[in-house]
Amino acid sequence: MTTDPPTPTTPAPRASPAVRLPLTLVAGLGLLALCAALSLAIGSRTIPLDTVVEALTGGQHGGDADVVTGLRVPRTLIGLAVGAALGVAGAVAQGVTRNPLASPVTLGINAGASFAVVAAIHTFELTRPVEYVWFAFAGAAVAAVAAYAMSRSGGDLDPVRLALGGTVLTVVLTSWTSALMLASHRTLDEARFWLAGSVAGRHLDTLVPVLPFLLLGLVASFAVAPSLNALALGDESAQSLGVPVARVRMVGGLAVVLLAGSAVAVAGPVAFIGLAAPHLVRPLLGNDHRLLLPGCLIVGPVLLLTADVLGRMVARPSELEVGIVTAFLGAPLLAVLARRVAR
Repeated sequence: MTTDPPTPTTPAPRASPAVRLPLTLVAGLGLLALCAALSLAIGSRTIPLDTVVEALTGGQHGGDADVVTGLRVPRTLIGLAVGAALGVAGAVAQGVTRNPLASPVTLGINAGASFAVVAAIHTFELTRPVEYVWFAFAGAAVAAVAAYAMSRSGGDLDPVRLALGGTVLTVVLTSWTSALMLASHRTLDEARFWLAGSVAGRHLDTLVPVLPFLLLGLVASFAVAPSLNALALGDESAQSLGVPVARVRMVGGLAVVLLAGSAVAVAGPVAFIGLAAPHLVRPLLGNDHRLLLPGCLIVGPVLLLTADVLGRMVARPSELEVGIVTAFLGAPLLAVLARRVAR
């Protein structure tokens, strides 16, 4: 008795980007809405969601409603802004440098902004984040230029040297930051909470001054997105396609500085959001930066709000700063990504 050979099966065709993008963005926006709702409801004590809705619509005042509108709404909005800035900054940094491990942290940009802010606190006795936003931008810019200068090899950008240069900058600047804090108890008291990376206790007057720079960084990022696709082919190939490589790198680098500087000025140096967000989006939307950046704009806040909510839950009635939670969760991720890149 003979049997027919099995009919070969073909894999189901993958949905086109025109279909994947709306579906993925809708799912991501739903997840982001859930994270925002949890951020408004969960804290040292849990507030029912119906109370949260009534507080937001003006149907209830006093007690839990004041906690929602006065503390948790600003904290959630700042988390949304900072997460979006870091997620997009990481994607642009990886595109500009052609290095999958690039991020505001690994390039030394966060460390540069942090050192500049602590130096300003130490020298000028600043006390509010709104006062040292300019120092955060300046430190981020100097660190980015220094990392880029150390990565040049024969006139081209060397991604490996860039990662090594960023690591060296981070170690050096972190040591200098620690030295400044140890030299002054006032600087230590003022900066240690901010350096942990936190959105707790922040008010909207902290976010408003940096919002124009954050928005400008987002506009610049989306403007260079098509050129980043060509840049992934290499400088010579991109130039043969008519892409002005130097200009794209300058605009992309400026966007990363604006986004990372804004985030650090508001929330301190929050690690790994910029590194993780692009790697979580790429399996869903691919490597096209025109799709990648909108995905990171959503995934970045999802990661930050999730880490912030976890920090509130694990140490009740106290809490862990979001920067501590992201560092704890991001260290294994960095090891996995480094192993994957090495392969």
